Amino acid sequence: MNTPSLQILNPAGHLRVVVTKPLPGTHWLDVLIAAGCRVEIVTGDDILSGEEIIALIGDHCHAAIGQLTESWNAELFAALKHAGGRAYSNYAVGYNNVDVPAATACGIPVGNTPGVLTETTAEIAVALTFSASRRIVEADRFMRGGQFKGWLPGLFLGSLFHGKTVGVIGAGRIGEAYARMMVEGHKMNLVYFDLRPNILLEEFIRAYGAFLTTRGEPAVTCRRADTVEDLLERAAVVSLHPLLDAGTRHLINAERLALMKPDAILINTSRGPVVDEAALVTHCRSHPDFRAGLDVFENEPAMATGLADLDNVVMVPHIASATKWTREGMASLAACNVVAILQGHPVAAAGDVRPFLSGTPPPAAPSIVNAHELGLA
Repeated sequence: MNTPSLQILNPAGHLRVVVTKPLPGTHWLDVLIAAGCRVEIVTGDDILSGEEIIALIGDHCHAAIGQLTESWNAELFAALKHAGGRAYSNYAVGYNNVDVPAATACGIPVGNTPGVLTETTAEIAVALTFSASRRIVEADRFMRGGQFKGWLPGLFLGSLFHGKTVGVIGAGRIGEAYARMMVEGHKMNLVYFDLRPNILLEEFIRAYGAFLTTRGEPAVTCRRADTVEDLLERAAVVSLHPLLDAGTRHLINAERLALMKPDAILINTSRGPVVDEAALVTHCRSHPDFRAGLDVFENEPAMATGLADLDNVVMVPHIASATKWTREGMASLAACNVVAILQGHPVAAAGDVRPFLSGTPPPAAPSIVNAHELGLA
């Protein structure tokens, strides 16, 4: 086991907070230091093992900020509690890497960072959609390889989306934002699947369709699909935005891929295990006009055998939230979660998180996922 090197800020602080990776920006540090925290940041890019995190926590630690690449399990929360820990915040909006019941059993609130990733993640889904459909990566490689000899009628033919149907699985904040970008920007019709209807999204698209008719353009439409299968059969492009749980693991498998149009496009910016990656490789090999855009992978950082060899798949290394504003905002929210719990403040009602992103934050935790279980809501 390696001993990670640490950057220590405000060494005289009376509350020890460990952070398992350097985080962007400075506001989050200002928040912690103003609250009297001694901040110990693990430097370097290596993903810490459970043993290394336990050693980092030691026998005296008030709170921790961790990463989605780490498995925060019962053993880690027991170690944090034993060291006097009272708060943990995940530097992510998702928390499937966190054993929340184990944290709750230890009496430790678990924070996350919603509200700053919505448009950023939706935008990368749009970028992947068009990169895949218009074969941008293939064409870029073609140009760089000196293969371009002049314009040709059939060179890198792609897909036109205008007036076609976009399918969204999971119409929460990010799924809704992606749907609106595709409908508003490209006049696509929407079919979505979600366990609950998104009434506001449906009303918006109806109103937008009515506006288009006043301009002499065809109205766009919105329909909630009864099943995932119904959506897959109809959509020219399908973007995945569900939560990851037992019911959505391998939501997209060989049988469901076979239902999609031969030239459809599949986008995944949610969680890697939502897609059976081996099945996707097989499908893309046998359907050269089918395309996929992936930001997340089933067994990160590894990829399924053969995935990297496919020209009809565009891949980026889990960068959906990678804008300066978003990543700095996530750091601020994580710090505010920790400080609020350590100072005994309540949990904020869900809503606009921007007041937490600069200056002196409100005296509340922006988001605690087990607040209800711990009586903090």
